[in-house]
Amino acid sequence: MLIACVIAYMFVTVAVGIYASRRVHGAKDFMVAGRSLPLYMSFACVFATWFGAETVLSVSANFAHNGLGFVSGDPFGASMCLVLVAFFFARTFYRMDLLTIGDYYHARYGRTVEVVASLGIASSYLGWTSAQLSALGLVINVLFPQVTLNQAIILGTAIVTVYTLFGGMWSIALTDVIQTVAIVVGLIVVAVILGNQAGGFDVVVAAAQKEGKLTLFPHITAAAWLAFIGEFITMALGSIPQQDVFQRVTSARNERTAFLGTLSGGLFYFAFAFVPMFIAFAATVIDPSYSAHFQAEDAREVQKILPTLILHDTPLWVQVLFFGALLSAILSTASGTLLAPASILTENVLQQFTKHFSDVTMLWLVRGMLVLVAIVATTISVNSQSTMYEMVESGYKVTLVMAFVPLVCGIYWPRATTQGAVFSILLSVPVWIGAEFLYLEESPELWRCVPPQLYGLAASFAGMLIGSSMPNWIKHTSHDPAEVAKSRRALPGH
Repeated sequence: MLIACVIAYMFVTVAVGIYASRRVHGAKDFMVAGRSLPLYMSFACVFATWFGAETVLSVSANFAHNGLGFVSGDPFGASMCLVLVAFFFARTFYRMDLLTIGDYYHARYGRTVEVVASLGIASSYLGWTSAQLSALGLVINVLFPQVTLNQAIILGTAIVTVYTLFGGMWSIALTDVIQTVAIVVGLIVVAVILGNQAGGFDVVVAAAQKEGKLTLFPHITAAAWLAFIGEFITMALGSIPQQDVFQRVTSARNERTAFLGTLSGGLFYFAFAFVPMFIAFAATVIDPSYSAHFQAEDAREVQKILPTLILHDTPLWVQVLFFGALLSAILSTASGTLLAPASILTENVLQQFTKHFSDVTMLWLVRGMLVLVAIVATTISVNSQSTMYEMVESGYKVTLVMAFVPLVCGIYWPRATTQGAVFSILLSVPVWIGAEFLYLEESPELWRCVPPQLYGLAASFAGMLIGSSMPNWIKHTSHDPAEVAKSRRALPGH
C-alpha cells in the first residue's frame, strides 16, 4: 500500500509538470513563469524550494546528535538570507526585469565579470542538487531495498528531471503549492504521533534540554565559535547571490508580492524547520538504539534515522504522510536546483560565445543544459559520502567568496567599478583556496581555525576596495538594465 501511494504521488507530480508545459511559450515563461505568480505561489516557491532533504533528514539528525549550536547555517543562516533578500535586494532585483542574476553582473560590470561570476554561481549548485538527488535515492532505496542506492539515485534523477524539463518555473510553482501542503500537514501529524509515543511534547523538550540540545551557544573554545560563525555567514550571505533566489523574486506578479513572498517564505521556513528537528530527537527518545547511527563510519548513515523509524515503528497511514512530505520536500528543492544553474549557464555563459538565440532556440538550450546539470549532479551524488548538510554548505562557499561582494557593492556603493569586481574575484579565490590547505579545525593556532571562506570574503572586500579606488586600468563597463533585458529577450513589464 505504501509503495502504491508513493508511485501514485510521483505520477501525479510528473503529470502536473507536464500540464504546466501548456503555460510555457518561451524562455521567460520557462525561467521566471512570465513574472506572474500571485502571493500564495510566491510564498510556496520560496518555502518549498528551501525546505529540502537536508532540512528533513540531515539538519534534523545533526540537531539530534549535537544540538542547536551545530545547525547555525541551516535554519538560522538560511532563513536570515531570505529576510535580507526581502528587505535589501527583492525590490532591486524585481525592477531590473532580468531573467538571471548573471544578467545583473553584465549590467553592472560588463561581460567578463558576468561570465566568471555566472560560472561560480552555477558550480555552487552542484553540491545542493547532489544533496537532493542523494536524498531521493535514499528514500527509494529504503522503500525498495532490492534497488541499490546508486540505482535509486539515477531513477530519482530521471523523475525530477522529466517534470522540470517540461514546465520549468511554471511546473515548479504549481507543484510547490501541492508540495507545501503535503510537507506542512504530513510533518505536523507525524510530529504529534511520534511526540505522543515518546511521552508527550513536554517529555521530548525536557529530554532535549537535559542533554543540552537546546543551547544555541554551547561552545567553549574559540575554534568552535569560529566554526559556528563561519557556517552562519556562509549560508546567510553566500545564499544571496543565487539564481533560485533571484528567480523566485522575479517570478512574482509585482514588486510588493516579491517582497512579501520572500519575507513570509523565509520566516515560515525558520519556524517550520524545528518540526523535523523535534521528530528526529523524538525518535532517539522512543528508541535510544537509533543513536547508534551517529557513530557510523559513513556520515550518511545518520540521515536514515527518520525513514527507518517511520518505516518500522509507525502505522501505514503515518508512513504515507511522512514519505509524502519527505518526497515533496525533495522534489520541490531538486527541481529548483536543476533549473537555476541550467538557466544561468545558458543565458550568461553559453550565449556569450555564440550569436543571440531566438526565443524558441533559447528554450530548448535551457532544457538541454538542465539535462546536462542533472547528469553531472548525479555523478557527484553517487560518488560522494558527505552528508546533505555538508554538500549544501560547500556550494555556498563559492558564491560567498566570488559573487556576494560584487553584488552588494554594485547595488549600494556607487563607486564600485568593473576593475574593483575583477580585483575582488582575482584576490578572493586564491586566498580562499590557499586557506583551505592550511585550515585545521582544532589547531592551537587560532588563525588556522578561521573557516577558509571567511578569509576569502575578507579578500573579496579588500579587492573591491583597492580595485575601485585605484586608477582604472580596466575599462568600467555598465549597461542600462532595460537595455540588457531587451537584448536578452526579456520583454518589459509582464
